Amino acid sequence: MEVLQTLAVALGLAALSGYSLYLTVFLTGLAIHFDWIHLAPQYASLSVLGEPTIIIISGVLFVLEFFVDKIPWLDSIWDAIHTIIRPVGGALLAIQTLGHPQPAFDVIVGLLAASVTFTAHSVKTGTRLMVNQSPEPFSNVAVSLGENIMVGGLFALLWSHPLIAIIILLLFFSLAFYFLPKIWRAIGVRVWFIRRKLKQPARGQTETVLPTKLPGRYQHALNRLSNPPQQIAWAVPCITGKGKLIPTDRVGYLVASTDRLPKVHFLVKGWFGAANLYEIDEFSVTLRQRYLYDELILYTPGKHDRYTFRFDRSTAGFAPLVAADLQSRIDAPKPLSLIPSVQPVTDEPGMHQNPEFRI
Repeated sequence: MEVLQTLAVALGLAALSGYSLYLTVFLTGLAIHFDWIHLAPQYASLSVLGEPTIIIISGVLFVLEFFVDKIPWLDSIWDAIHTIIRPVGGALLAIQTLGHPQPAFDVIVGLLAASVTFTAHSVKTGTRLMVNQSPEPFSNVAVSLGENIMVGGLFALLWSHPLIAIIILLLFFSLAFYFLPKIWRAIGVRVWFIRRKLKQPARGQTETVLPTKLPGRYQHALNRLSNPPQQIAWAVPCITGKGKLIPTDRVGYLVASTDRLPKVHFLVKGWFGAANLYEIDEFSVTLRQRYLYDELILYTPGKHDRYTFRFDRSTAGFAPLVAADLQSRIDAPKPLSLIPSVQPVTDEPGMHQNPEFRI
């Protein structure tokens, strides 16, 4: 039981380090220095954190982090800088918690603790990137304060009831590992948007004509999946946002045909040549300008479905043209035989019955 509790404290401190390494070290040092916690013999190696020098340095770094963490986008830069610092610090803190039983055991626990810290850091980083999409700064402040309170609360629970704390952390990491691929995809997409934003010329591009051709591999997929074959009026690259039937953060092409119907297709390529073609019709159009991209929202009132497509800064000039073309299609007289439908089509074997399969 003693070994299990020690391991729980070690991994718990590593997990908290993924959110705030400096706050974790600072709280541990204060608790030891002022005898808020009495170190059992197995935690004796942690007494070094109670040294005034370590408390002062970690405290100064935490105060700096406290204010930086409340500023949109500056917090994401801070998280990017700490992508290596936090896992290394979490691993060292876990090893220090264990003392030095055996070198091989230190290495194993160090690697495990670094993975735990990195997972917590990934969740924090992904959450902040999504929160930074909000135009107001109050959500950043609220999320940051919530993280600080969470670290403090779990720190207290970790020393009073380590097994309960580690069970809570295990439940959290079970959810984190499930959502981690989506989180990393979201991080990658937003980093890409940031890079495109930085490469944008001082004066935005003014587009006058929508592109009418698809890249070869996309054209082949469209020919296979569309029935009857589509004559392309325009095809614009974009990335999906929040929606019901189309997965988020998927790179593809928004395509309209020459028949002038109020209908579009979204074509996305997957692994090993698989592809999805989503058909959307009977919608209203809304265009919003975000800091990193322009966002086109298609909403089908009767079905309460929402589809979001994001255009990066290099193609943002196409977004108003797309919105204007779709609105003109909506305003045009509609054939009586037009039947609304939203149907995903796939050429991947065994996927015809599941519209939300992952590629």
